[in-house]
Amino acid sequence: SVRKTEISPLFILNSSVMLWFPDKLLVVTVATKETDGYRRFLRTAKHFNYTVKVLGRDQKWKGGDYMSAPGGGQKVRLLKEGLKEMKDDGQIILFIDSYDVVFASGPKELLKKFQQTKHRVVFSSETLIWPDRHLEDKYPHVREGNRFLGSGGFIGYLPNIKELIANWTGDDGDSDQLFFTKVYTDQSKRVRLKSINITLDNKCRLFQNLHGALDDVVLKFEDSQVRLRNVLYDTLPVIVHGNGPTKLQINYLGNYIPNTWTFESGCTVCHEDLRSLTALQENEYPLVVIGIFIQQPTPFVTVFFERLLKLQHPKNKIKLFIFNKEAHHQRQVRSFLKDYGSLYENVTVIEPEEEMDGACVFFFSDLCRRDQDCDYFFSLDIEVVLKNKDTLKILIEQNLPIVAPMITRAGRLWSNFWGALSGDGYYARSEDYVDIVQGRRVGVWNVPYVSNVYLVKGSLLRRELKDYELFSSSDPDMAFCHNIRNKGIFMYVTNMHTFGRILSTENYQTGHLHNDLWQIFENPVDWEERYIHENYTRIMKDKLIENPCPDVYWFPVFSTVACNHMIEEMEHYGKWSGGGNADNRITGGYENVPTIDIHMIQINFEKEWQKFLVEYVVPITEKMFPGYYTKAHFELAFVVRYKPDEQPSLRPHHDASTFTVNIALNQVDLDYQGGGCRFLRYDCSIQAPRKGWALLHPGRLTHYHEGLPTTAGVRYIAVSFVDP
Repeated sequence: SVRKTEISPLFILNSSVMLWFPDKLLVVTVATKETDGYRRFLRTAKHFNYTVKVLGRDQKWKGGDYMSAPGGGQKVRLLKEGLKEMKDDGQIILFIDSYDVVFASGPKELLKKFQQTKHRVVFSSETLIWPDRHLEDKYPHVREGNRFLGSGGFIGYLPNIKELIANWTGDDGDSDQLFFTKVYTDQSKRVRLKSINITLDNKCRLFQNLHGALDDVVLKFEDSQVRLRNVLYDTLPVIVHGNGPTKLQINYLGNYIPNTWTFESGCTVCHEDLRSLTALQENEYPLVVIGIFIQQPTPFVTVFFERLLKLQHPKNKIKLFIFNKEAHHQRQVRSFLKDYGSLYENVTVIEPEEEMDGACVFFFSDLCRRDQDCDYFFSLDIEVVLKNKDTLKILIEQNLPIVAPMITRAGRLWSNFWGALSGDGYYARSEDYVDIVQGRRVGVWNVPYVSNVYLVKGSLLRRELKDYELFSSSDPDMAFCHNIRNKGIFMYVTNMHTFGRILSTENYQTGHLHNDLWQIFENPVDWEERYIHENYTRIMKDKLIENPCPDVYWFPVFSTVACNHMIEEMEHYGKWSGGGNADNRITGGYENVPTIDIHMIQINFEKEWQKFLVEYVVPITEKMFPGYYTKAHFELAFVVRYKPDEQPSLRPHHDASTFTVNIALNQVDLDYQGGGCRFLRYDCSIQAPRKGWALLHPGRLTHYHEGLPTTAGVRYIAVSFVDP
């Protein structure tokens, strides 16, 4: 038979198995304002169908900052007032914090575990005593489990909780934890309030307070749900509370619990509450203030502005602010603004001579704050390589207060976010950091630190982030994130898409005309994109290697930009040889077949050139000449200039090499007339070398050759004698 008892709301099945009515459970919490933590709490409550009553909405919080000092009395007052009108003696009340709490399981499990305690009121427990350590001796000793009371969560029958707080007369700033501790530890009160029948959840079966217990808990992934497991007591708490200084840890756990991210489904909430831009007309797009920060000499700045131009957002809905601290980059900034500045709604530039410290980030964000039409502030460092032209659209559609696209450094585990913090507030590696960076876990992640590129809602700047000190520090990103964390605002990083990477600015020298040419070691991916021919990677697959003469191979290797930069760099250096036999640049000081040239070593480019040969020429050599292996040693690598009135051609000769690489740096008919190379043994000529294409041929014995006359213009080639 099934019947309802007078004392408690439960089913009696076969007189032995008891299951609670979940609708008899009411979750009560205090939230004076809607925070990110509060919204997370409600999401987990909704996931498990908890009924929640919120007290204190839109009231001023007077309960103190009990992160550092006792407080929270306002919660007890609001609870006392909120329970006055409740009359159902069978009602079960769960009173918990909300800003730093997540549910890990549903009402049935919670009520079952509460019933099994056989007490009328159950408080969460802690390993540490707070706020009065002198009360330690008054606590009952326990054989196993946590000994001390935590006031951030308790559950009990309505009449018993009413009786528990009936004598509360404290101020809003008084300690709620001290009040409940004294009720629990004071023997006279316990006798007088015996009917309350209080106990602690010593083994964390209902509540898990994280402070003092971080080493005791692990995530448990099972059956498309994520639980927190207390390994010390082998329990699965229903409620997880990031009490005290464990706010970052509850944020980390909230990335998974209860089903935010699972191995089976991936991210289950990443497509919720999005702001779609798809159906908007151009004039309906949000206005974005983009702050670009040039703080040090940085490679590939011209490429940065090319990508900025491709960013998919109406230009008339972008206000551009450029803070340039480096005189070295004034030329690139001015060139970009001259050509494209008029496309934007507004452009402001702060030049190197204008004094401004790290507060420049605040200055730019404040422009958004003071502009009621500004919907977003997009902070973007010059060293960020945004490969994804939809980055801004993706971030806006996430509809989050602060969100960063994950970018990484090529070949390394470095990224623009931290998964955890050390005790002194610096980088620490979270358990999931490597999986996120390497893309084994994909989602939108609540993290304690973002840098280099991130989007901030304008409404957040106007409402929550009004302090000038927000960015004031020698490290503005550190200061910004520290203040954001202190305000309880969540920061996110998304790796749902591939966005790009960040450049290394270490060892970037500015003494050349085209300094990016020297970046093959520090930023090899970007160097390749800039300087290697777009078809190079298709050489083998699409059979792009041509064979114009016996054992002569022709293939694309240099981009147009690479060719132009090599020519311009050599002309900028300007110290061309005289074309005579005497040459103190080479061993022995005598050149048998001289050319007018500049050696790579003269511009300190020999290491970079050998790296280029090893990475991009050696693989082709080993394919075309099977069984021959090389490390691309060379004694001579140089750029030759042919001009009709200077040196138009080169007489027949053998090269002092095992094989020679000859790259055409400019275009026949466009830059010069004539030219080419003739192999005498085979009576085979290549008279129209393609710009950026390399000729690869043996140097000694078989491939006696000559340089054909250049009849007009100027011809440039880059030559390497490999394995002399």
